Amino acid sequence: MGTTKKYWIAVASRNHVQAGISGGFAQANHGKRGPMKQMSKGDQLIYYSSKEVYGEPKPWQKFTAVGEVIDEEPYVGVMSGDFDPFRRKIQFYPCREVPIQPLLEKLSFIQDTRHWGYPFRRGFFEISPQDYQTITQEMLHGIR
Repeated sequence: MGTTKKYWIAVASRNHVQAGISGGFAQANHGKRGPMKQMSKGDQLIYYSSKEVYGEPKPWQKFTAVGEVIDEEPYVGVMSGDFDPFRRKIQFYPCREVPIQPLLEKLSFIQDTRHWGYPFRRGFFEISPQDYQTITQEMLHGIR
């Protein structure tokens, strides 16, 4: 019995996404285990960054990374202090950052383009293969 590949969006500031790319890992929802446990090896992950830098007001509103889950289970990352976030190992693909605005009308998880940010408030959610294709077609265009 084979498993079906799933497609996910995780929300994090661009500077946090860049740290994940450098370290080859993903984490979501402030390091909670739940989102990382939902993913399986081979699943595809896209990061969306509403902000450029965590805690700062400057908006970014771009898809900032895409990759594949390459481990079997979440693990606890090593951070400073008493923060022990759950992570997954990710093989990130070379890509370009893509603004969300031109894609709003094409994404099925955006129910209302006037309130398009609502789904991202969850911090982590599954998307359809078609939505994944729509986003990554732009992110990977001319890269691979």
